[in-house]
Amino acid sequence: MDHGASSYRRFLDGDKNAFDDVFNLYYTPLTFFVNRYVGNVHDAEDIAINTLLELLLHPKRYNFRTPLKAYLFAIARNKSLNFLRDHRKDTVTPEDAEGELADRSSLADELIKREEHRALNQALSTLPADMQAAVHLVYFEELSYEDAAKVLGKSKKQIDNLLYRAKTALRNALGKEMNL
Repeated sequence: MDHGASSYRRFLDGDKNAFDDVFNLYYTPLTFFVNRYVGNVHDAEDIAINTLLELLLHPKRYNFRTPLKAYLFAIARNKSLNFLRDHRKDTVTPEDAEGELADRSSLADELIKREEHRALNQALSTLPADMQAAVHLVYFEELSYEDAAKVLGKSKKQIDNLLYRAKTALRNALGKEMNL
């Protein structure tokens, strides 16, 4: 799957509506990713829009050698770090984002899923920022280790080490009942 690259090519070839596909594909994932850095959903939305705007305003910067998804997440990470530097926040704690519930068969199932989601977000928030970002990119955004390494400016082995340590820490925080 090209993860939006074909839509972006169509945009570059003159189809102005094709950028809507790229926007719709990446706006929400970028917002959730950025929110892990800045800890404020409104700021995260602004940064996600600015990331996509960067792609729109500077079309020649993306060269199609790396996946579009990795390219956008790298821009979003840089914009998030710049935001944090400019706003000098001391602590970053991600807000609980309500996800869609896959199974709405009973109230009990819904409450269990929400509690698991809250516990996972709480456990993730205790990890160092690099570990949080690596977990988010690989497990939530399904980037490869190589692409996550490009986004975070690390080697593939460093990503592997971050994820190993993150999974160990999450197992300890959440208990052995979750299979990570």
